[in-house]
Amino acid sequence: MTTDAFLADCRARLAFDLLSNTWNAVLIWVLREGPKRPGELRELIGGISPKVLTETLRRLEFNGLVTRNAYGEMPPRVEYELTAVGKTLLGPIDALGAWAFEHGDEVMAARERMSG
Repeated sequence: MTTDAFLADCRARLAFDLLSNTWNAVLIWVLREGPKRPGELRELIGGISPKVLTETLRRLEFNGLVTRNAYGEMPPRVEYELTAVGKTLLGPIDALGAWAFEHGDEVMAARERMSG
């Protein structure tokens, strides 16, 4: 990483932006086990509206991390799956999750102290 890491067009900032959206990382993590339909994703995640799910999947597809597979069946069926590039984010997301598991209580305690 260079000293230009915070410039808008820096590759590191691109990665930070991709992982800063909570739903991006959550969807990538849920898709690690293979293709899923939107209804399955909503059930597995919980707390995500259909609109936010669609927006997030479109954003991940736009960034080349997820592919949308539409099948010409009746009724129509759509599945989403990670691309090869999307799968490369599983390691960093896992590392962040391990960090949160190890240090989450400390962060929550600091929040409580600061909020009074």
